[in-house]
Amino acid sequence: MKIRIEPAGLEFEAAAGRTVLQAAHDAGIDLPTSCRNGTCRACMCRMDPGGAVRYRIEWPGLLREEKAEGWILPCVAEPLADLRLHVPLAVRFPDGD
Repeated sequence: MKIRIEPAGLEFEAAAGRTVLQAAHDAGIDLPTSCRNGTCRACMCRMDPGGAVRYRIEWPGLLREEKAEGWILPCVAEPLADLRLHVPLAVRFPDGD
């Protein structure tokens, strides 16, 4: 699946079975994160309509209303379609890291 991060315009592919966060790191992109288990909400970001994810845990740390508004937790979300996410603090890792 193809993932695009705005506003930085970063794009990368997510291999099957990888979370959005894992795929970003595989591509050299740093997304905000802390717990990596879906509870702290440090990675919470908004997904544009048309995207779809599956969660690795039964109920991630999102309210039902937040899920309905397109908010996701990339640390435990696996993409089911191409995604466009809004992550203002996303950056590419410096070369060599």
